[in-house]
Parts: sequence; structure tokens; C-alpha cells
Amino acid sequence: MEFLQMKVEDRIALITINKAPANALSSAVLKELSLLMDDLEKQEDVRVVLLHGEGRFFSAGADIKEFTTVETGEEFAELAKFGQDLFERMENFPKPIIAAIHGAALGGGLELAMGCHIRLVTKTAKLGLPELQLGLIPGFAGTQRLPKLVGSAKAFEMLFTSDTLTGEEAVQWGLANKAVDEEVLMDEALKMAKKIAQKGPISVASVIELSRFAKHEEFYQGVNREAQLFGKVFTSEDGKEGITAFMEKRAPEFKGK
Repeated sequence: MEFLQMKVEDRIALITINKAPANALSSAVLKELSLLMDDLEKQEDVRVVLLHGEGRFFSAGADIKEFTTVETGEEFAELAKFGQDLFERMENFPKPIIAAIHGAALGGGLELAMGCHIRLVTKTAKLGLPELQLGLIPGFAGTQRLPKLVGSAKAFEMLFTSDTLTGEEAVQWGLANKAVDEEVLMDEALKMAKKIAQKGPISVASVIELSRFAKHEEFYQGVNREAQLFGKVFTSEDGKEGITAFMEKRAPEFKGK
């Protein structure tokens, strides 16, 4: 693994995202995470998965530079579908996945966190989906999971304005479980993981399986449509302008085309 490290101790698999400077979720990172999920599902000595980021951030978003190498809307849609399927698999994974979030979980980083079962955050962490700031939209099921967690009105506000929530605000809105000081984040996450690891793995997996029935068919229809529109938006003039402006570190000029 080039961007992910894993160690197993006390029935807990600790996965570290290590892709400086911002732990951006490139397709390579997503593929490595998918392979780790394959391995973890087979490891009977692992009962809980703990995911966190090395350095300043949990994950500050998707890899925008990689987007410049994608040429067609179909390719963008396929990229979205891969991330969607991976995060859906995580949400349905038979072993609980805890995200320990510090610094920032933005864009694809927040979509990754929302694919986990539990989210612990630092009080000053920033969480949001700022894609519209670049003339883009979330592509890893963010448009479907965020309203389920914070409600449609707050989700619209976050998406339309690109404003972020602090860790403490995220807890208030139901986007995170608990906010703690940064110096104790991993201690608190490991404490929770150890408590869960003591439970019977069959009963834990059963609870996760049963949670799937809380989703309606419209959720999956929305996820599929998101992937299609993800490709459409990226190939629009505004989408190209947003990416170019980001790379050139200037404000974009959108024309609605």
C-alpha cells in the first residue's frame, strides 16, 4: 500500500490515510481502501475498524488535480460510481467502522466519513461539502447521505453556501457522534473501538445488516442519478471553469453553461 497503512491490535484495525499534504481521495487511494476492505472482511481477529488521517487533515477532499486528466462525462460518472459503491460497502460492512476526524473532512473526505458507522471529531474540525464553490457537485453519495443525517434544510444550506460546520456544530446537527479536544481524539476513538470489540461479532454484524432496511429505494435511485449528474456537471463550461480557477487559485466566473 502506498497511501494507506494498517496495523491490527486488540481486535482493532487502525487504518491511516497518508497522502500529503491533504490526504486527497484520489482513485489510487480509493482502490487501496477497497483492497483493505477485502482483507479485513476475512480477518477473524478484527472486530472494529478505525479510520483516521495522518498530518493536518482527515481528508480535505477529492484529488482535483486528477480531475484534469479525465476527459469525458462517462469517465467522471464511473469515478463517482466506484466511490459510491465503496462507501456503500463500508456502510454495510459487517464490522463497525469509526472515523476519527481532525483538521478537516471536506468534499470526498466528508463523504468517506459519512460512509462510516460512527464519526468522532475534534471540536475545531471543519466538515462540509464545498463542491458547488467550484461549480461542481458531490459525487460519492454526499447529496443523499447528508440530508439523512442533518435534515434537508441544513443540507441545502451547506451545499448551496459551501459553508462548513465545526466539530461541535456537527454533533449538534447529527453529523457526528461526539466532539473532543484534538489531543485526546485517538484515545477516545480507541476507547470506543475497544468497547465495541468486546461485543459478540455475530450480534454486531446482525445490527449492521438490519440497518440496511432503513433505506428506501429512492436513496439508491438518487445515488445513481448523482453519478450521472456528476459527469454532466464536470464536463459543463462552469465545471471546467471551476476546476481551472481552483488550479489557478482565483475566484471562478460561472456563466450557467
